[in-house]
Amino acid sequence: MKLLLILPILIPLITAAFCLLLWRRRTAQRLLGALGSAAHLLVALLLLWTVRQDGILATQVGNWPAPFGITLVADLLSAIMTVLGALMGFTVVIYSLTSMDSDRESFGYYAFFHLLLMGVSGVFLTGDLFNLYVWFEVMLLSSFILLALGGEKHQLEGAIKYVTLNLVSSALFLTALGILYGMLGTLNMADLALQISEGKHAGVISTLSMLFLVAFGIKSALFPLFFWLPASYHTPPVAVSAIFAGLLTKVGVYTLIRVFSLLFAMDIAYTHTIILVIAGLTMVTGVLGAMAQNEFRRILSFHIISQVGYMVLGLGLFTPLALAGSIFYIMHHIIVKTNLFLVSGVARRLQGSYQLDRLGGLYQTAPALTVIFMISAFSLAGIPPLSGFWAKLILVKASLDMSGYIIAATALGVGLLTLFSMAKIWAAAFWGEAPETTALGAEQPWKTFSLAEKTALYLPMILLGALTLTIGLMSQPFFELATTAAEQLLSPAGYIDAVLGGK
Repeated sequence: MKLLLILPILIPLITAAFCLLLWRRRTAQRLLGALGSAAHLLVALLLLWTVRQDGILATQVGNWPAPFGITLVADLLSAIMTVLGALMGFTVVIYSLTSMDSDRESFGYYAFFHLLLMGVSGVFLTGDLFNLYVWFEVMLLSSFILLALGGEKHQLEGAIKYVTLNLVSSALFLTALGILYGMLGTLNMADLALQISEGKHAGVISTLSMLFLVAFGIKSALFPLFFWLPASYHTPPVAVSAIFAGLLTKVGVYTLIRVFSLLFAMDIAYTHTIILVIAGLTMVTGVLGAMAQNEFRRILSFHIISQVGYMVLGLGLFTPLALAGSIFYIMHHIIVKTNLFLVSGVARRLQGSYQLDRLGGLYQTAPALTVIFMISAFSLAGIPPLSGFWAKLILVKASLDMSGYIIAATALGVGLLTLFSMAKIWAAAFWGEAPETTALGAEQPWKTFSLAEKTALYLPMILLGALTLTIGLMSQPFFELATTAAEQLLSPAGYIDAVLGGK
């Protein structure tokens, strides 16, 4: 059991180390990257199955008893997120085999990609706040390098904005940790939950929770702290954009759900009402930003902001159904958003641009790509019976149950505007007339790609599209999994007992 908690962190680390050792051998790096990501996914699935069967798992690294040592712990939410992170890592690595250029591969792309996956797994599995900060810094370092790798002007501009705002977030987070440790003498989350539940420093704790909200709100791209995201996510190669879009903001959302269910749940009328208002503003501003764009990836980037609002909506309502809706929404969105970015990359391969006015006629030249886009886009907009419909339905139902008519109407209205912006991409890039000449930014002509290269591009998109359909058409087991995870969050005694051993 202890090994299951360590392997999702250890496998990406070992893969990254060997990729660095083999940095002169691109073929070996590619093979190792694919095998490492596949092993990571298998271990993550085994962890989820074990947690589902046996309950919450916890271990103390170095055998130091909690709360004094380094704790790794996996409840259902952690295990679900670990699987999603590993799945996105696997699909994007396969896609990278064709899409990534040789220069970036030669300068450590696969090594830093797996270091990013290590940091993501560490965030999901850590049991104390200081190590959460450490894993955030591992993510920040590797993501900044991936964002800037290649050294193109627009990349460096986006990378500077990205790293500056995230460093501010890290500084706020570290400040909050220092204050919290000074008051309670521990940063182990289970121990903190136990002490906070006893009412120690209640007023200061509620105020301090706002500092955590700002720090994690920057990482989640919540209103009004989101402006770094659309300025940076469209600048790197599409494989990097896809893994960022699928995972990085969701890591921030995960930490918000974790701390505001386990630690800061004593003054819900204050803390969670603020979260609910921010969720509504995030949904609206994100979708309005998307409607104003005419570049494929910038539209998708603004939609990340909008969809984060839905995920945080369930946390703001803080009922079993609402939290289950948030978890279900995260499962749906990570898959769909990653796939849409991968689709945008193939569109650029075919016609040389991300600008909608330079695209067109893809339904004729790439019918399979068209079908994959329709599945993902309709799911993002919440069209039944796809996964996005059920995710939005659960959250709207939870809002109405709490008499939250305004936030329910906001969620429905944003869904309609999302459909409008997806229709905008469809009309311009897929249904519109094909450009007379291919844009100058076109890369290797599509007809020169081998079958293996085309397979590496299409297989990840087909897999993610099939998962989207599966979650939509067979939603009950996924909803039950999300419901059980929400119940664990609302009953933290099991988490505390698993970590502290019933002490």
